[in-house]
Amino acid sequence: MDNRRLILLVIFSMSLVMLWDAWQKHNQPKALATANATQSATPTPTQSAPGTSPDKPAMAPAAVSAAERAKAPRLTVDTDMVHAEVSALGGDIVRLELKKHGANNAPDKPFVLFDDGRVHTYLAQSGLIGAGLPNHKTLFSLSQAKVVLKDGEEAVSVRLQAPEHDGVKITKVLTFHRGSYVIDVGYEIDNGGVSALGGHAYYQLTRDNKEAESTAGFFGGAQTYTGPAFYADAEKYTKISFKEIEKKEAKLPKPASDGWVAMVQHYFVSAYAPKAGQREFFTDELGGGLFTAGVIQPLAVIAAGQKATVSVPLYVGPQEQEKLSALAPGLDRVVDYGRLAIIAEPIFWCLSWLHKLVGNWGWAIIALTVLIKLAFFPLSAASYKSMAKMKTIMPRMKRIQEQYKDDRMKMNQEMMELYKKEKVNPMGGCWPMLIQMPVFIALYWVLLGAVEMRQAPWLGWITDLSLKDPFFVLPIIMGVTSLIQMKLSPSSPDPVQQKVMMFMPIFFTVMMAWFPSGLVLYWVVNNMLSIGQQWYITRMFGGDAKPANS
Repeated sequence: MDNRRLILLVIFSMSLVMLWDAWQKHNQPKALATANATQSATPTPTQSAPGTSPDKPAMAPAAVSAAERAKAPRLTVDTDMVHAEVSALGGDIVRLELKKHGANNAPDKPFVLFDDGRVHTYLAQSGLIGAGLPNHKTLFSLSQAKVVLKDGEEAVSVRLQAPEHDGVKITKVLTFHRGSYVIDVGYEIDNGGVSALGGHAYYQLTRDNKEAESTAGFFGGAQTYTGPAFYADAEKYTKISFKEIEKKEAKLPKPASDGWVAMVQHYFVSAYAPKAGQREFFTDELGGGLFTAGVIQPLAVIAAGQKATVSVPLYVGPQEQEKLSALAPGLDRVVDYGRLAIIAEPIFWCLSWLHKLVGNWGWAIIALTVLIKLAFFPLSAASYKSMAKMKTIMPRMKRIQEQYKDDRMKMNQEMMELYKKEKVNPMGGCWPMLIQMPVFIALYWVLLGAVEMRQAPWLGWITDLSLKDPFFVLPIIMGVTSLIQMKLSPSSPDPVQQKVMMFMPIFFTVMMAWFPSGLVLYWVVNNMLSIGQQWYITRMFGGDAKPANS
């Protein structure tokens, strides 16, 4: 394989990596209608609850339709971070808007994560399992219609009262915190009955299988994972697709004393992360394109006349890694960096550090590109030196090809002799490129998956680094700089390869026109630095790369 063919292989490999995601998105199964969807039975633990009889499992009430949910009373919650709607039916959080993040098509309006069916169906639900205990189909009493976090308050709570059963009084409490995307979901249990009370608490995230809000056009749309994810220390991070749940092929983590459940989409996540206690995980298909994923925990036995509380934090917000890792071990893994996370994570750390210095993500990308180029300068120097030497023997290579065009074996022998005599390694210009490939692909995933890029401006017409360039300025510049790079590189003696290589800048320009502008910015700066490097190194090694004697 000669130098030019290997370059073609590198270029097409990168293209395939980027286009693979677009293919996956294009071939995802279409979402089913959810308007008339009904919810399945309350989840049942595989082990009996303390204080309950194993031969008398909890029975769920009749399923609740979307129309019935719409009729249930609601209260609203306003904090500095979110606007939420809580339904009296189950005390579910049926709508949640993120005030610090704008919608893609309307940045001046808050991004809607939880939704009750207007665009998506995406709910946070919870309940208790046991005879007479409230679940997500119980109609709670609302004491007020609106709750607001006032100036000077650090938290505000919503209290919903369940119907009393056999002297047992249960209040569902949702606590919202200032400056936080964490909502504490808890229950206050007052056992005024005559016997001990046991059971389980479950926390589930219910979502349709529609794609998350897209960020760009055909090639540049977000291609990261959407669906449930689980974590337990023994089995680490596990993604379970909607299709696996539908086919009953979900492989859940085993019951453990740690772990969390999440519903992941591009840039955003919701997750229940119990702090302590044994737990088991579950998924289910609810019909009508709805799926649920959750965690079940046993309740400690509450003696007659005693009170107890149980609470689990619910994170609903952007995939900001520092906040996620602080809430629960491994929760930052929901940020999708593909198979090269081990490289992508330090790249993101460096990018974040640069952002703190320059205060703009666009300039941070440029600074990171410069640092990467400096780190790989020795490899680039070796590559360009090899290419310069190849350029000097190009006339002799053409003569050999013409002379032995009918004898392929002899031609290869003469080529090898020429390489040996002139001390030229035909692969020397490309191996450094291959070594750098994992870094470039990891950076691609960082720029694609980091929520910090979303709606982050650079300058002028680039107001969102996660979206395509609206005027295609950066892709055109990238195409021109790619063409200059091709011109500076030694041309192939094969006319077919020459035409293919000349076509590549056009191909990349069209493809990158639909990619996030932050990624295209990286390629533009990388190309410019490569041109400068190539010019400098060619001059630096000019004395070593004199034309070979014919």
